[in-house]
Amino acid sequence: MKITENELRGKTVMSEEGLYLGVMRNSTVNSKTGTLLTILVEPSEDVDPRLYHLDNQGHLIFPFNSIKSVKDVIVIGG
Repeated sequence: MKITENELRGKTVMSEEGLYLGVMRNSTVNSKTGTLLTILVEPSEDVDPRLYHLDNQGHLIFPFNSIKSVKDVIVIGG
């Protein structure tokens, strides 16, 4: 899958089960290869952040390879 971070930023992020997780805000990148490693999601108010890995700003962290599809929304698989 070839996709740029700019194409992902601001998109709604949902689980495969249809749970609204939040909005994609940023990512982490391998500085040598330019490969996206993780996406950082600003959590929705309905998400219990204690159930997820968080960065220092409180964003949910998902491995880039957990993305199952990208269309109007980003779908994350577990």
